[in-house]
Order: sequence, then C-alpha cells, then structure tokens
Amino acid sequence: MESVVLYRKYRPQKFKEVRGQEHVVSVLESAIKAGNIGHAYLFSGTRGTGKTTVARIFAREIGCDEKDLYEMDAASNRGIDDIRELRDAVATLPFASEYKVYIIDEVHMLTKDAFNALLKTLEEPPKHAVFVLATTELDKLPETIISRCETHVFRKPSQEMLRDMIVDTAKSEGYKMDQPSADLVAILSEGSYRDAHGILQKVLTVSKGKSVEAGDIEKVTGAPNSRLVNDFLSALSGGELKDALGVIEDVVKNNLSIKTFLTLVLHKLRATLLMRFAPEQKKNFEEQFSKEDLEFLEDLSKKDGITLDTLGRLLKTYDEIPRSHIPQLPLEITLMEMLGR
Repeated sequence: MESVVLYRKYRPQKFKEVRGQEHVVSVLESAIKAGNIGHAYLFSGTRGTGKTTVARIFAREIGCDEKDLYEMDAASNRGIDDIRELRDAVATLPFASEYKVYIIDEVHMLTKDAFNALLKTLEEPPKHAVFVLATTELDKLPETIISRCETHVFRKPSQEMLRDMIVDTAKSEGYKMDQPSADLVAILSEGSYRDAHGILQKVLTVSKGKSVEAGDIEKVTGAPNSRLVNDFLSALSGGELKDALGVIEDVVKNNLSIKTFLTLVLHKLRATLLMRFAPEQKKNFEEQFSKEDLEFLEDLSKKDGITLDTLGRLLKTYDEIPRSHIPQLPLEITLMEMLGR
C-alpha cells in the first residue's frame, strides 16, 4: 500500500468529483460561468465535509495560479498582527493570475481585534482579492463578517454516501470490503470524509490479505464488537439492569470508547424501531447489517422492551457523555432510572 495519506490521495480535484455538496457546487459553477465572482465567501459546516477542498477547486476554476493562492489557519494565526500582515499582502497585485485567493480556515478562532482588522479588508477589498472563509462554528463569527460574505452551508454526508466512498476507495487500493464493514467505518467517522479515510487507512494497514472484515475495524478503532452491542440491547429489552451494567463494565475493562459503543447502540435501536413501526424499512438495512445482526434486530423489533422513550433517553445520554469526568456514568444513571426497581 502506498504511503500517501488516503484523504489527500483521493481528495476531489474537480467540482464533479465532490460528493454530497451539489447545492454548493452548482451555485459556484454558475457564478464562474457568468463571470460573477464575489469578493468574499463563507463556507460553514462540520469538520471533514470538504470546505477547504471546494475552496481550492474554486480558486483553480477562477484561474488562480498556485503562486497566488494563500492558505491560513486561523487557529494558529489568530492575532491582529497576522491579519494586518495579510491585509498588507492583499494590496499587492497577483503574480500570475487575475485573482489572489485567500483561504482562511477555522476563521472563528480569530480574536476580536483580528476580526475588526479583517472587516476593514472585506469592506474595501482590491478587485483582484477573493476571500474564502471556512468555519465549523458559524455562531462564533461576528454578524458584520457574515453579512459581507456569500454564505454556503456544507452538509454532513449521509451514511450511504460515506459507505459508497469507503467501498470505492478500498477497491481502488486493491481491497475487498463488504457493506456491513463499510457501514461500520461510516458510523465511526461521524459524518466526516476525512475521518472515514483516516480510519480506512489504519484498517488497510493491518488487514491480512486483501479482504477487510469487521474484526479488523474493531481491532484498529477500539469499537466494541457486535456481540457486546447485541447483549446490551437484549438486556435493555428484557429489563435486566444487572446484565446491562455488566456489558458497560466489559466495555470499560476492554478500554473501549463508551461514546462509540453508544453510537452503535443508537444505530441498532433506530433500525429496531423502524422495522417495528414500518416493516417495509427492513430492506434498507439489509446492506447495513450482517445477516445475523439483521435477524437479531428483526426479532427484537417484535418485543415490547424497546420503546421510543428508550431511544429518546439514550439520545440525551449520548450528548452528556463528553461532559462527564467518568464517561460511563451518564449511561449507568440512565440505565438505573429506566431499569431500576
């Protein structure tokens, strides 16, 4: 396997290669075709959704030479002096292009004074300057900055989009990967193309032969195996507090991530309830889960122990885990509230 990082190797180089952001790409392509290039764009969205990638493609499509493309990470260059230096550089003419493009990543990290300095530049930009600001936290940007930009919101890719990308990438690297394994990587990547490629890179490194199995992914990522998740769901359905807490104890003893464990639980709970209330949904899960898991979940859907309230409580618990000094505590409390007698 090549040493090139997969995310860089398979990074889209053209608009047509960008997945899941058609609503952004179509607007940018139309603007370029019409020659209507704005002076400031704001790309917002969660990490790994392609904001910087699309910004680079946009720069190339408007004819910006590499010499005239500047990228700045506001997380490490966030002060007023950094922005003043940028402002002075903006005033100079491009080397080899009609435009100089400035991509400022994580722009929400700028200080208040730096934002004020940037605002002056956005208010009166040279004709040759184009700014693309990227952020994962739009709510932290001053309204004065937002109002001077053409804003585009990048969507999280669906699990199906991620799964298809993972399968395609593995195939391109000469590996065979079944759908349930690709779905597991998609779930663990939490809506990030970059994270999906990163997980896949690790998995391909340790996989024996040219076939990737769920066990390889579990070993590399520390994800709990399917049996643990199913044992937990069985205990939950049967109202067995001792058994459910025992599974949590096993997860902790094996140094597995409680958050990842609950993520997998929630995905299976969703499938269980959908198959109960809308049996025709079963076909949508045939590729997502192994045959054994699908049979288990279908059987679980016919029992009364799993309810919408169960799912709702665990969703709230999921949000509490990152704020807890003891990661498993929110889940243990929820279980005791639901199953304690």
